[in-house]
Amino acid sequence: MVNAGISGSDIRDIPLESVEHRFGAYRAPSVIEILTDNGSPCIAKETQIFARQLGLKPCFTPIQSPQSNGISEAFVKTLKRDYVQVTPLPDAPTVVGLIGGWIEDYNNNHPHSGLKMRSPREFIAVQTATA
Repeated sequence: MVNAGISGSDIRDIPLESVEHRFGAYRAPSVIEILTDNGSPCIAKETQIFARQLGLKPCFTPIQSPQSNGISEAFVKTLKRDYVQVTPLPDAPTVVGLIGGWIEDYNNNHPHSGLKMRSPREFIAVQTATA
C-alpha cells in the first residue's frame, strides 16, 4: 500500500536490532529510556510492552512541542542530507543495516554548529572535563 507509513512491527524491529547491536543480547543490561514521537505505531500497547521486554523505558515527546519536533526534524534532515543522499541504498535491509553506523558517526564524529563544531560525544567530554 502506498503511503501507508511504517508498521508497528517495523517500529519494534528497530529497538530490537539496536539492543542486539549495542549489547550483543536481547535485553539491555539496565533500563534505558527510548524517546519517540506520539505516532500510532510508537504508542501502541504492543510496542510499549515489547520495549520494556528489551529493557527499554518508552518516553514520548510532548504533544505539540515545537522544540522537540524541531530537534527531531533537524536530526532527520541531517541524516538524510549527510548519510542517505550520498549512500547507495538498493533495498530496505541495506538501509536498516546502515542506520546504526550512521547514528554512531553522527554522535561520535559529525560536527554540529550548535556544539561549536564538535560531535555530541566530544561536546559532552569537554563539558564533563570542565565541570
